[in-house]
Amino acid sequence: MAYLAGKMVLSVRAAAPNNGRGEPTKAKVKTVRTHEGTFPYVSAQAVRRWLRESMVEMGSVPSPVTRVGKAQNKAQKANTEANPARYADDDLFGYMKAGPKGDSEATTLRDSPFMLGTLLSVAPTRVTDDFGVMARGVSEPVLHEHEFFTADLAAPFLLDLPRVGTFTLPTKTGVGRPNYLSQEAALQVAEAASAGASSVTFRDQPAVRLPLAERRERAALLLEAMAQLSGGAKQALHYGDRVPDLLVLVPFKGGVNPLAHVVDGEPGRGLRVRGDVLLAELEAWEGEWLSPVRVGWRPGFADDQRETFERHCKEKIEAGEIVIGHPRTVLRDLAAELRDGELDMWFEDPER
Repeated sequence: MAYLAGKMVLSVRAAAPNNGRGEPTKAKVKTVRTHEGTFPYVSAQAVRRWLRESMVEMGSVPSPVTRVGKAQNKAQKANTEANPARYADDDLFGYMKAGPKGDSEATTLRDSPFMLGTLLSVAPTRVTDDFGVMARGVSEPVLHEHEFFTADLAAPFLLDLPRVGTFTLPTKTGVGRPNYLSQEAALQVAEAASAGASSVTFRDQPAVRLPLAERRERAALLLEAMAQLSGGAKQALHYGDRVPDLLVLVPFKGGVNPLAHVVDGEPGRGLRVRGDVLLAELEAWEGEWLSPVRVGWRPGFADDQRETFERHCKEKIEAGEIVIGHPRTVLRDLAAELRDGELDMWFEDPER
């Protein structure tokens, strides 16, 4: 198996975890408006930042960020070190490093092995406008407003495991992604960081690959960061838990995600978790996924939905093809299996 496909649900209660462009005295949450109504959301960029910061809390050293362009009176950019061999976050989340406009230094980029969709409310939701007054110690009170909402947000994600710790190189013809990493730079850093890096052919392109132990560690670190996810805006006023309340994980041969309709919403009722849809998708993709499907479901969250889900999936649960536990336990157990080498076949593309 090469990809770990997933879907997560985050239950937001009276919070504003990701603000959009505000007005002079009003902070606004991000929303999508359709013919069905208003759907609050948290951007993938915000959640990826939460994951990066959770990784740092766990001891990972982040790639330094530099802001360029302002001093040269040119377009402003913020770059990381763009060193995926040394920094796990550059490896897992990718980057594009570009100098000021007109600079001769080549742009270098890396697509993210970890892909994440927008955490979008599963149903239309009314956003609350909170009006406040700051009158402490001033003769003229200051008026201010901010928005917050209550909703269940869902997003798909995908981890391309063979690409973790694998960096494609320039080709003579410039085919593909020629600026991922120069061969000299990759080998130099990789050798310094961890002996044993090797040259390989990856998806028909020359590449440098870090030792398997380092690749296992980075994939495990990402899952463990998700297991203790924290962060978001307005924590002082709207403190809330950011660990997923529900997640589904399926190891897959290809880069598809069959979980799009396993979690959705019903107008007027909200969250819907569909075991019948999961079973139908698993049957349609027979031979493309690996058992077990891991389901993390926090106690107390949508208990009625869980009862129905378990009833629909009873045979596969009893057969061990679907396992259910707490999201934190599911993620940490899977991380331990990756780290211990029990799932090393996941780090190679499957033979077809």
